[in-house]
Amino acid sequence: MSSEREQQLDSLVEAVLASPKYRQVSADLVRAIAGQEVAKRGNAKETVKAIKNRLHQVGAVYQSGKETYVKWLAELNAALQSGNREMLLATSQRVMSHHASTRERLPILDRFYSTIFASLPPISSVIDVACGLNPLALPWMPLAPGATYAACDIYTDMIDFLNGFFALLQKYDEAAIAGSAQVRNILTSCPVEHADVAFVLKTIPCLEQVDKAAGHRLLRALNADSLVVSFPVHSLGGRNKGMLTNYERHFRELVAGESWELQRIEFPAELVFVVKK
Repeated sequence: MSSEREQQLDSLVEAVLASPKYRQVSADLVRAIAGQEVAKRGNAKETVKAIKNRLHQVGAVYQSGKETYVKWLAELNAALQSGNREMLLATSQRVMSHHASTRERLPILDRFYSTIFASLPPISSVIDVACGLNPLALPWMPLAPGATYAACDIYTDMIDFLNGFFALLQKYDEAAIAGSAQVRNILTSCPVEHADVAFVLKTIPCLEQVDKAAGHRLLRALNADSLVVSFPVHSLGGRNKGMLTNYERHFRELVAGESWELQRIEFPAELVFVVKK
């Protein structure tokens, strides 16, 4: 890549990250999208706008824009310190309601994870890609004692918050899940560590907004014995639009040619496939 193009991309990334709405996004993802958009448009202003539109579709649309991570961490600390499980569950649910993806799952959290884990062997290690606030659902997950949980997403402030949450779990219970979170653009940098299971929850449609081949590539690249892959069955506005049928067909196309064992589980707002590689 020429130094002139490098400078052009640097300038676009800097302009996008200067926006309060996008300043916490992975610079690597911004750069990847900038590389696609710069060739389509004639001026920097139009290109920056196009990059922001793509980032909105990929991630920002799911956020409330009212994230108060310091306050949430203090509330979770108080709940854990109390030793009151019901207080912890209520606090975790309240925080998860601020992210559209986990908010849709709240009414069925118990059933969601108990149903999924019922078909899996004991789970001692988890990878959660494009995790959002899903790690806060750990109290509902029947993981093996001392399990590890590796999460990643594109927002630096969210990742700092999740690492704070994992630290609190360890502080109040040394035998708790050993969790870690990192900023990662999984389009270009898929986790390489082995895990018993990888969560790919409502992630593929977002990735394919940027790279049409991303879902196909990710499912094969994840080094996990099992995958839990899900798709939304209605839009954020609540419309069906044939999404369940379309996403089921798309998923089966993505795994065509693989001798993987598939289990289909349909929830009110989410279609899940448990894949045993």
